[in-house]
Amino acid sequence: MSELTIVSSSPHVRSNDTTSHIMRDVIIALLPATLVGFYVFGLAAVFTVIISTVSAVFFEYLYQKLMKEPVRVNDGSAAVTGLLLGLNLPAALPNMPYLLAIVVPIIGSLFAIIVVKQLFGGIGNNFMNPALAARAFLIISFAEHMTSWPSVDTLASATVLGSLKEGGVVDQSVFEAFIGTVSGSIGEVSALAILIGGLYLIARKVIHYRIPVFYIATVGVFVLLYSVFNGGFDLNYLGYHLFGGGLMLGAFFMATDYTTSPMTALGQIIFAVGCGIITALIRLFGAYPEGVSFAIIIMNLTVPLIDRYTIPRAFGEEK
Repeated sequence: MSELTIVSSSPHVRSNDTTSHIMRDVIIALLPATLVGFYVFGLAAVFTVIISTVSAVFFEYLYQKLMKEPVRVNDGSAAVTGLLLGLNLPAALPNMPYLLAIVVPIIGSLFAIIVVKQLFGGIGNNFMNPALAARAFLIISFAEHMTSWPSVDTLASATVLGSLKEGGVVDQSVFEAFIGTVSGSIGEVSALAILIGGLYLIARKVIHYRIPVFYIATVGVFVLLYSVFNGGFDLNYLGYHLFGGGLMLGAFFMATDYTTSPMTALGQIIFAVGCGIITALIRLFGAYPEGVSFAIIIMNLTVPLIDRYTIPRAFGEEK
């Protein structure tokens, strides 16, 4: 007697990973950077991150209820967006009005969840990273407060990249920038903590090493060449660019977003190199000292084109 053959449509290979499992791993991976940010900036950082995360979950729940869609906040994607946005914000300064300290992360979460994510179809359909899009929107809308950076003693100070851009002397050592005792956004101050989380995601096979490695390496090569042509080989200058600012956080946690990054290995490399080039150009030649957010957003827009030319054609498909 012949065996029964079941015919079904693709895909025929399925993974046991679910959205909620992946988001749980991302939250676990973000814990080291989050805890370091809390330690360095204190209750102001805790307050900002909680407001951002809770409001992101609330806006997703509210939108899905109002649109009579299935409520999917339990998948954790909204929580991850809110957490990433909070970590990309500066801790509230002592002289910042309390109302503004509450309003800024709430507006950012609303923009990320409603405008960038839900209006384009929800998870898997957004054309750019929601947290980075919200950060860029807040920088434009609240430029003064979004560029006021508290240092470890809660006094406003320039970031490492800000000091380099202004041609001044950086007060902190490269080692301090690596471990996290510097000014900056809540989640970007400790390259070590971000690296631990990023390696966890790679080990769990949530992300691949290609995008973060090629992204960081491209920035490193450009910065090193720039320093060589402008005064000599300077490893400290290179270290400040690699460990200061949002490069590590962006490379491991934002540029690797499934929805807004290419699907093929070659496409991911092209995407990462593009992010690195744009980041370096903005940092070295632009008016703004940081370029990670804008670089990733710009390259997000190129993903459909990259996929079009790097995804292998199906057998029998005409060129």
